Amino acid sequence: MNMLELIDKKKRNNSLTEEEIQYMIAKYTNDEVPDYQMSSMLMAILIHGMDENETAWLTKAMVESGDVIDLTSIEGFKVDKHSTGGIGDKVSLLVAPILASLNIPIAKMSGRGLGITGGTVDKLESIDGFHVELEADEFIKQVNEHKIAIVGQSGNLTPADKKLYALRDVTGTVDSIPLIASSIMSKKIASGADGIVLDVKCGKGAFMKDLEHASELAETMIQIGESLGRKVAVVITDMNQPLGHNIGNKLEVAEAHDFLSNYKESEQGLLDVTIAISSKMYQLATGASDEASEQKVLEVLSNGAALAKFKEFITAQGGDASDVHAKTTKHEIEVKAGQDGYISLIDAELIGKASLLVGAGRLTKADVLDFDAGVKLVALTGQPIKKGDTLAVLYSNKDAVDESIRLIEEAYSIKDAKSVKNKSILKIM
Repeated sequence: MNMLELIDKKKRNNSLTEEEIQYMIAKYTNDEVPDYQMSSMLMAILIHGMDENETAWLTKAMVESGDVIDLTSIEGFKVDKHSTGGIGDKVSLLVAPILASLNIPIAKMSGRGLGITGGTVDKLESIDGFHVELEADEFIKQVNEHKIAIVGQSGNLTPADKKLYALRDVTGTVDSIPLIASSIMSKKIASGADGIVLDVKCGKGAFMKDLEHASELAETMIQIGESLGRKVAVVITDMNQPLGHNIGNKLEVAEAHDFLSNYKESEQGLLDVTIAISSKMYQLATGASDEASEQKVLEVLSNGAALAKFKEFITAQGGDASDVHAKTTKHEIEVKAGQDGYISLIDAELIGKASLLVGAGRLTKADVLDFDAGVKLVALTGQPIKKGDTLAVLYSNKDAVDESIRLIEEAYSIKDAKSVKNKSILKIM
């Protein structure tokens, strides 16, 4: 067996065996297969796809390329959540304390943001003193004591995925559903959870632009999970518009705190997505019905238990639980409406770019974040607006903000007639 034979087999649209996939991934991880050969294989996979077995075997080989976290010493059914990335997506900051306050252990490893999508670890690092790195024994001890810990991805988890991910990015092979699905699922399975709820974003501010492809990705990940002994559910959510009011690291922590303090006053889309994902996570862990699961989630939001757990979690990881609101920035610029009408759409991608330019996101992994920078959406879809009313506030410590202002203005679509906002929950699988 050699790599050239496997490339030839795949380019002729023949299925690879489990042994062949294990060979390919092991050799590539150990630098025994050059990038140019793996690039050819990735392009063949992009063109011809992979069947259900191949995709599961690829995921398994990627999991086995490195360490697998052993969470067996944590009591209870461990349920994890993953989002494919979105603008203003602070849902992990909400569902984790909600589930932990319901006595469901959350042992979560999260990533950093790159480009217009933010990372949960960056948001938590914006809290003064918060430690995103814990030793394995500290991590497990904290989950057993507090039912919640969120740390950065570390150690030797899925090294094959890290290499493949970087190669896909520079060879035009990112948009392959088997490759996307195996990348996501390998990390989640290596992280040790018993059950996984996946928030697949769909729309202009997401990688999957339409429901058909989002559903295909969801179905593929469910099949992978089942074949590898995990319970998996998927919630497909709208990302044509930002989630909630705030985009930016400390701004999103502040919105998460305010949500847990009084969820009934939160933006409807953020509320719908948070309740749907929390309920599905609780259902996976306990086997409760849809209705009973949602009732449990609303109960801990109403009685303050989720907010108390949020503060407890921050303190347990060394953070200052009172440091949850963004500090004043050099510039706080109100972006005004140029006409009367109704807001019909807020383009998530453009808002993400505006936030990125003022330092709330990274263009490269080496970029330093400004935790307090970002955008607050004052006016939301469906609202009536008058010329001169404030649409959004831009927070920046940079002086050059004209392009961000222009992007925010362009993001807001104002029409004469009132339009109905898209549903936040597109599909549950």
